[in-house]
Amino acid sequence: MPSISYHDAVNDALERLEDLGYERGVGVDLANHGPMGAEAVAVLGHGDEVARWVRRYRRALDHHEPPAARFALDPADETSWRPALGDFGRAGDWEELFARELADASWRDVLARWWPRLLPGLFAGLTHGLIRTAHAVRGLDAAGDAPTRLQLDELARGLAYWAARHHELPGAPALRGPRTVPAAVAALPRVPLDGPRGPAVARGRLDALDRLPGYTDSLGWLAPHPAARLLSDMTLQFADVYLGHPEVFPVPLVHGVTAPAAARLVLPHLPPELYEPTLAKLWQVQAAFLLAFTTDRGDEGTTARRTGPDGTPPLDELGARAVEHGDEHVIKFTEACLREYALRPDPRYPAAAYAAQCRIPRLAEGGGVGAVAAAAGAAD
Repeated sequence: MPSISYHDAVNDALERLEDLGYERGVGVDLANHGPMGAEAVAVLGHGDEVARWVRRYRRALDHHEPPAARFALDPADETSWRPALGDFGRAGDWEELFARELADASWRDVLARWWPRLLPGLFAGLTHGLIRTAHAVRGLDAAGDAPTRLQLDELARGLAYWAARHHELPGAPALRGPRTVPAAVAALPRVPLDGPRGPAVARGRLDALDRLPGYTDSLGWLAPHPAARLLSDMTLQFADVYLGHPEVFPVPLVHGVTAPAAARLVLPHLPPELYEPTLAKLWQVQAAFLLAFTTDRGDEGTTARRTGPDGTPPLDELGARAVEHGDEHVIKFTEACLREYALRPDPRYPAAAYAAQCRIPRLAEGGGVGAVAAAAGAAD
């Protein structure tokens, strides 16, 4: 058992990371994963390793300066805040707005008020607005009636990043169809490559989603089901997708699991009427992932994947291996897969976590650019 509690490890990490901006990298804008990764290390039961991991993370890649607030946003005036959605130059203004909101109301009330306003832009930062918010929510929930200033500030930053990178995908998803998640994924046409694979291809496809075959129709394919079941269907199917595409750069597709797994952390703190629109939006994001990053079905849905590859470590070793590996995506993905496996034991979860540990380069002790930066903008 770690000698440092989850609460102490998380707050120590937030203090060590407080000076970092929202993004990192030179020539690319990659999301700051420090608070998310540190919180996941603590959840995996390695609180004693959090401080060391934070030091490794900080050395790996330079972060941008924290954005300064410029012009105050009025949360009561839609004409004040709505034009600032998706304007990264207003990130400091968004952070200040949410800090004020959290000073005047409970974090659950702020979350419920802003969730439907931010939900249309769920794709923000390749879903990192949602994911950073969810890691902050888990910490606040664990703190009970005594959240720290650092934890409230982290929620303000998660929401601010979501607002500043707000990105609406084309179309209006809704749960009104006949299909399950596996059936919808199987039915979605994939666009073959007519040239080399690369980040520019993925970005081009994301910019032209509504012109890709099947995309618009797919937004109405999913049948409504209880939120817990649909989230499990989503995470399991995208663990399967991850296993089936070793040819794809190994970072972007992890978010097909970590985004719905993050939503699971937040939904209990939201009004039930927000569940269905959230699930519909998650499916839209997953369809976008498939169309942007895959060009065929690969080995999705093969029977062999249901038993997992030979050599997958025991469950109690996967978390320790992820922390030792060090890459923030590996850590967050492993934690999400283990959490989802506990709810629905299926060998594809640990197999996918182990596949990510094998495919994604390790975080070097002495620094280095790391897997995402080496991809030079493959839509982190």
